[in-house]
Amino acid sequence: MTIPNFILVLTGVLLNAIAQLSLKAGTNAIGVLNLSRVELFNTVMQLVLQPYIIGGIVCYVFSVAIWIVALSKLDVSIAYPMLSIGYVLNAFAAWYLFGEVITYQKFIGIIIIIIGVYFVARS
Repeated sequence: MTIPNFILVLTGVLLNAIAQLSLKAGTNAIGVLNLSRVELFNTVMQLVLQPYIIGGIVCYVFSVAIWIVALSKLDVSIAYPMLSIGYVLNAFAAWYLFGEVITYQKFIGIIIIIIGVYFVARS
């Protein structure tokens, strides 16, 4: 994989990761969502008006656009495994931003993902 293509994929992955973190921040701001018939309209309105949710959706739209460009340049068997980088980024960002715990098992899994992405990128 060339450096420009790696940067393209990484940009898409970063936007996807930011989208996930934004959606989590939005749901943290709203609280537990109630999807009962009575509360459905209020829940939808809370989501539609929540800035973090809107930002997350915008990031998703851009990440999909970038991903389409990346797929036009790379084999899906190379590009798709690169999405795993997002798991690594989100694990550490969730730890930093939301106080989520990175257990020993999660850390070992992250190391395995990094090694796997390295080998796929080199193939």
